Amino acid sequence: MKFNKVFFWSIVVALGGFLFGFDTAVISGAERDIQDLWGLSAYQHGLTISIALFGTVIGALFGGIPSDKIGRKNTLIWIGVFYLISAIGSAWATDWYVFMAFRFLGGLGVGASSVAAPLYISEISPADSRGKLVALFQFNIVFGILISFLSNYLLEGISDDDWRWMLGVEAIPAVAFLAALTFVPESPRWLILKRGMVEEARTILQLANGGSNVDHIIDDIKRSKQEAIDEKVKTPFFSKRYSTPIMLAVTFAIFNQVSGINAIIYYAPRIFEMTGLGKSSALLSSAGIGLVNLIFTMLALYYIDRFGRRKLMLIGSFGLIITLALVANAFYTEAFTGYSVPIYLFIYIAFFAFSQGAVIWVFISEIFPNKVRAYGQSLGSFTHWIMAALVAFIFPYVIETLGAGNTFLFFSGMMVLQLLFVWKIMPETKGTSLEQIEKKVT
Repeated sequence: MKFNKVFFWSIVVALGGFLFGFDTAVISGAERDIQDLWGLSAYQHGLTISIALFGTVIGALFGGIPSDKIGRKNTLIWIGVFYLISAIGSAWATDWYVFMAFRFLGGLGVGASSVAAPLYISEISPADSRGKLVALFQFNIVFGILISFLSNYLLEGISDDDWRWMLGVEAIPAVAFLAALTFVPESPRWLILKRGMVEEARTILQLANGGSNVDHIIDDIKRSKQEAIDEKVKTPFFSKRYSTPIMLAVTFAIFNQVSGINAIIYYAPRIFEMTGLGKSSALLSSAGIGLVNLIFTMLALYYIDRFGRRKLMLIGSFGLIITLALVANAFYTEAFTGYSVPIYLFIYIAFFAFSQGAVIWVFISEIFPNKVRAYGQSLGSFTHWIMAALVAFIFPYVIETLGAGNTFLFFSGMMVLQLLFVWKIMPETKGTSLEQIEKKVT
């Protein structure tokens, strides 16, 4: 019974991840038509694709503030509103500047959801199932990516302005998300830490934990709160006390993006067309990336609380190094026999989904103390998205200037460094309460 309650709450909140994934990837089917419609230069085109990401950076940077001030749930409601307005506005945009404004608004929602949703789920979940429940957010991201790719494929050619349909259809899941949030309670840890509402939090924790160990959990939360109050001098977030979780979150987020994942997600059809595939085949191959992403994220959900975060990252790092090197070699030698590059990228996506994709939001949501978790989640998300924006913005220029082979070889080299980080530095957090992780890491 308890798991059913927590699972339902987590699924609802993780729908923010579905909208996150859909909004992020849906532009891949529309980007060429938009470039032709408004006669965009290479610079303007890159800015058009990455403008949502710059909104995401702002949303991630400041997403911790409303999460702390008005609560995790109310923040999620506003995020849903942003997604809805962005979808309708982007589809109806009459010129490039209006389109950019609505895409930026959607980016704000993506950035804030990458803070508030994992934060909420980590605070509501029992320790023994926290990994799989927080990873539901990533599952919904990749599910959203898959559905956006399929939607783009199905809507292609529906009208002369088929790209408007591609972008506007996001309004449907946005409305569903807002409706489902009415059935979700507030985070019990936020209620205790920010409002002192212990009995209200106790009721929610009893539902979440089946009544077991609730008093011990509440005592740990209250002790964490009291320790923060007892500090004679308020400890700044950027201080030696929090230097270890800050270093872990920032480094992890950087490696997530220098794997090349968002460049591949955003520009998948274009990459496949570079290998000789037609537009329709390229869009269908992109949908294949979404399907592989979904399948291996589901597999990671099963193993993340069994193997642990660190083991998944070790396996994934080896796979990413090899597959990215194979893609680079294919472009160097122009060995585009059949579907070689799509196949390599499908395998790459499998390793990414099983490791980085599933672990990032879980790990960052776990490693910060209660007192600064919202700000820590915000920092990790901000780092992730500023890197994503930079990669998406410069990718068209870099691949034209340096060539696809050198670009993918660079991504492979970055994964060698990630392997060293995981092997030597990354701690394991599976099966441990958030308060115990706080003591261990700080």
